[in-house]
Amino acid sequence: MSRSAIINGRIITPYRIIDGATLLFEDGKILDIVKGDCCTENCEIIDACGQYVAPGFIDIHTHGAGGYSFSGGSIDEFLIPAVYHARHGTTTIFPTASTVPAEDMKSMFESFRQAKSHNPNGATLYGIHLEGPYFSYEQRGAQDPRYIRDPDPKEYLEFFELTDDIKRWSVAPERNGAMAMGRELQRRGVVAAIAHTDALYSHIEEARENGYTLMTHFYSGMSTVRRINAYRHAGVIEAGYCMDDMDVEIIADGCHLPPELLRMIYQIKGCDRICLITDSIRAAGLTPEEAGVWGSVEAGTAAFVEDGVAKLLDRSAFSGSVATTDRLVRNMVQLADVKLVDSVRMMTLNPARVMGLSASKGILAPEKDADIVIFNGNIDMSRVIIGGRTVHEA
Repeated sequence: MSRSAIINGRIITPYRIIDGATLLFEDGKILDIVKGDCCTENCEIIDACGQYVAPGFIDIHTHGAGGYSFSGGSIDEFLIPAVYHARHGTTTIFPTASTVPAEDMKSMFESFRQAKSHNPNGATLYGIHLEGPYFSYEQRGAQDPRYIRDPDPKEYLEFFELTDDIKRWSVAPERNGAMAMGRELQRRGVVAAIAHTDALYSHIEEARENGYTLMTHFYSGMSTVRRINAYRHAGVIEAGYCMDDMDVEIIADGCHLPPELLRMIYQIKGCDRICLITDSIRAAGLTPEEAGVWGSVEAGTAAFVEDGVAKLLDRSAFSGSVATTDRLVRNMVQLADVKLVDSVRMMTLNPARVMGLSASKGILAPEKDADIVIFNGNIDMSRVIIGGRTVHEA
């Protein structure tokens, strides 16, 4: 039977919760959502048992999980994190490369190309996000300082010749050449994002005029108000609040941003301009003991897991999160007092819009992809469906 029916579920849309409806899907696409009596003859019946039914979660910023990093050079380094994240409700991911040597990024392109067509049980590998290397040294965080530099058109244009899979690039807009790069990204339909930046408000105004539309992990690795020759100057964070059409992504792992800031961002930006992201690294899914200490002066920045987050060895900065998308939604509801509908929207419809996927993903509606999650009131996954196929069942 290719047609399936989800019954007895509380269906979450971006605007409301629909009780007493049946969701029908077939051949990887949603057919209809029917309230009241619905013919389910010749359907595979999936009983949600009163749990929530939502669109699959979309993570537009993740570096890995399960002991593997997307920056690596093998297919497994994509497939294993994709399977791990799928178990926690992620149905689409954008693997993210950190600031690494150019040759490592080229290797990533080839591994991604192979992995995306050999991924039957993991979150869909939709496209690549390059985080760096064109960043501010002062706001580098855990980015490897050896490879930080100005945008080089010869380099980034070569990358575009090697792959069509780059869908997003995060850049510090104050770097020399960043505005020309923003225009090039816009021409190619690649999302230009602002990240690891020590810019002033005026830089962000110029960046918005040159194609930059998104702020990478809002508050993390970006400037705020500072005094220059006795005068206060607004920074990147203030620009993110003041520019109504600027989208922001937040790491809602409960560590990178305290509940008070999560609530403030939600109240000021509104739920339609926020994307939740894991920014997860290879240690996601591992115990602190399993994760151990990884990286070195010779090969990346050394880090470890403590208190549910990855930290640099000297504890001076976080080194990425170990979160999953279900944890993000749970935290927004339980820590930040955000409505479930809005929390789910920030994990589904908003990232779909930001990344240009709204035609097929991010909402439960006829003709959309049958990427569906079923979870209980604690946001624990009981079933994850990708393209109409169940890939995880508790």
